[in-house]
Amino acid sequence: MSTHPGPAEESLMGHLLELRSRLLRSVIAVLVVFLALMPFASDLYARFSSPILAKLPTGSQLQAIDVAGGFFIPIKLAFFAALLVAMPYLIYQVWAFVAPGLYQSEKKLARPILGAAVTLFYVGCAFAWFLVLPMVFGFLAMFTPDTVAMIPDVARYLDFVLVILLAFGLSFELPVAEVILVVLGLVTPAQLREARGYVVVGVFILAAIITPPDVVSQLMLAIPLCVLYELGIIAGALLQPKPAAA
Repeated sequence: MSTHPGPAEESLMGHLLELRSRLLRSVIAVLVVFLALMPFASDLYARFSSPILAKLPTGSQLQAIDVAGGFFIPIKLAFFAALLVAMPYLIYQVWAFVAPGLYQSEKKLARPILGAAVTLFYVGCAFAWFLVLPMVFGFLAMFTPDTVAMIPDVARYLDFVLVILLAFGLSFELPVAEVILVVLGLVTPAQLREARGYVVVGVFILAAIITPPDVVSQLMLAIPLCVLYELGIIAGALLQPKPAAA
């Protein structure tokens, strides 16, 4: 019997080798950016802590309950920043892996969708950083009793801010998800319009789950998502595949 691999096995092996190559390039890219940011870890931490320190009394500081917290927090922050900086390259690697299997028309449509996905992710993170976090921390500081000293733990603060940034960055991908569903023929713009009421309720429930327990941050996530949902319907209607002529 022949022991030579068949065409299907060779194709599968080729895809696995290509996937390994793309993953390796992605890991190397993140590590390179991470090493480049490490000398500035302290500056990153100072910048990262500014939203809450600006709302605390002058001279306030964050505390590290964990013994090694002061050492690992800047490293964790630098790694997260490296992921954000390298995100376009990581998405390009995903695109380069799947592009050979797409038709030319699909490639033309995929490029702007990927560009929109990257842009909306950064817009969501920027929206959370410049608008949501200052308002949330201002709201919390305003209603903290005078007899209570607000001295946040740096590890919990880091986790809290990272969750907020990721939540807004990923939530702002809603129009991209709608366009993909429409292009794939899974839904139509008319069906998206019919589901508007259910989506609005779901958006407010989602906002209540992933944001702090205050009305301000919930509204600041829910309202933009409702607007983005409408923009996704409009974009889906423009990009909806035309029915083939009989």
